[in-house]
Amino acid sequence: MTFRGWMVEKTTDNEGAKQQVARLTDLEADVLTAGDTEIETTASSVNYKDALALTGSPGIIKAWPLIAGIDVVGTVRSSDSGRWVPGDHVLLNGAGLGESVNGGLAERALVDGSQLVRVPQKFTPTQAAAIGTAGFTAMLAVLAIERHGVKPEDGPVLVTGSAGGVGSITIATLAHLGYEVVASTGRAETEGDYLSKLGATDVVDRAEFSESGKPLQSQRWAAVADAVGSTTLANVLAQTRYGGIVTACGMAQGADLPASVVPFILRGVTLAGINSVEAPHALREEAWSRLAQTLDPALLDDMTEIYALADAQSIAEQVLAGTVRGRSVIDVTA
Repeated sequence: MTFRGWMVEKTTDNEGAKQQVARLTDLEADVLTAGDTEIETTASSVNYKDALALTGSPGIIKAWPLIAGIDVVGTVRSSDSGRWVPGDHVLLNGAGLGESVNGGLAERALVDGSQLVRVPQKFTPTQAAAIGTAGFTAMLAVLAIERHGVKPEDGPVLVTGSAGGVGSITIATLAHLGYEVVASTGRAETEGDYLSKLGATDVVDRAEFSESGKPLQSQRWAAVADAVGSTTLANVLAQTRYGGIVTACGMAQGADLPASVVPFILRGVTLAGINSVEAPHALREEAWSRLAQTLDPALLDDMTEIYALADAQSIAEQVLAGTVRGRSVIDVTA
């Protein structure tokens, strides 16, 4: 039986130059070669990594050819893992999907059953896909802030890249937990009301952080959840209060960090990297359990747009252009 999926391949043009091309095509079952649990996919999503892979940008996919999609939500068809039975509703984020093993932007997936998480009863499959890697990453950042000991009464928490998927869910989760959340965005005029509805108490322009600044600046933030990197990350480190924490999960502005050791030494600031790809299973379970406790499904629906499988590439282009708000779910069955 064939099934539809977004396959990314390397091709060579007439001049011998290699290109990375993604296309929606009918696939044979034998392309699924790694894993012990077969899933009938219900939904996936378009994250930043997916956007890069689907538009021909190098650096994400490490095995060829490969089905794109770092998220998968669906129903177990069969499993030799000993953990799952046909009909179980499961999900998986990261874990090499869409990078080194076939991913979730297809009607079928074959994955390692030991990495799967059961879809929380609170969420529909579409809502689970809306959370996806973005929401999973957001919760990992929130957990890091909590474990550092930052409490709501300690002061404001800044969220950069706030109108995107990670930022949106970070704001909603922190606000639910009682934190004072300040949202940083380059779209304050158009997204201010949206961010306030998620729970942000203030919205600031990302231009405040995008230019080079002093190694130490006025102490403003008890914690920061950063999805931008580069100069923005350097500036928020310089503005974090004594003993605070900055979590870093993205590099939309760049992978460089033009900062100094001064905030770490003179203010005891902690920089915590957030890695959703290699998170151990116990942490995955904890993060999804906390998401079920703290994230309002109605609020999640408000930040979500749903598209057909064929739309994934066009949505990827919008993600890279920075025009997407919240989460873009792909209904794989449509």
